[in-house]
Amino acid sequence: MAQPADLLYSKEHEWVKLDGDTALIGITDYAQNSLGDIVYVELPRVGKQIDQFGNVGVVESVKAVSDLFTPIGGEVLEVNANLENDPAVVNRDPYGEGWLFKVKLKDVTEKTNLLSADDYEKIAHD
Repeated sequence: MAQPADLLYSKEHEWVKLDGDTALIGITDYAQNSLGDIVYVELPRVGKQIDQFGNVGVVESVKAVSDLFTPIGGEVLEVNANLENDPAVVNRDPYGEGWLFKVKLKDVTEKTNLLSADDYEKIAHD
């Protein structure tokens, strides 16, 4: 699957969709594919202040438990409540319905620490 060009990416395989001073965050298709069938997602609580690249939760699959890092810092505004009952939506639609959480940015310049789709594609397939 090609990486959507309108997103930014972290080296830890998360994506960010910026909309003004808010960011929607999820894991990439590469990440969900590497993990296998996702059975549980632990997300940060709404209102929590998170730091760029900080550990904010866990993604558990039938193969492994992986830490979840945030590609951008700020205040957690919303989490994807649908993942509680159907965490496998991350496998089915990682760039759409499988989003993880939304953040109000504390510093929009943090986006300069992220990768373009082309740059991410190079590290994801190395």
